[in-house]
Amino acid sequence: MKNNQILLPPEQKILKQMGINFKLARLRRNHAMSLICERANVSRATLWKIENGDPSVSIGNYIAVAHAIGGFDKDFEKICADDYLGKTLNDLGIMNKNRGKR
Repeated sequence: MKNNQILLPPEQKILKQMGINFKLARLRRNHAMSLICERANVSRATLWKIENGDPSVSIGNYIAVAHAIGGFDKDFEKICADDYLGKTLNDLGIMNKNRGKR
C-alpha cells in the first residue's frame, strides 16, 4: 500500500511551479523527454510527473532530472542554507546559556 503525501495548497503551488520550471528549462535547451529520461535514469511517466509537480515522486528523482537538464542539482544544496530565523533563534539561545555566574 502506497502512502500518498498530502500537501497544503501553498506547498502544491511550489511543486507545480518547480515542475513548470523543469519543463521550461528542458524545452529552452531543446532536450527531448527521452534524452532527459535516459540521462536521469527515470521513466517517461516519472519525468511527466516531475514536470507536473507530483508529490509522489522521490526527491532523488527530482535531483537526478535537475542534473540531467543542466546541472541544476546544485540548486538543491541552497535549500535552507540561509536560515536567518533559525540562526537568530540559535544565537539568542546561546547568549542566554552563556551568562556568567552571579
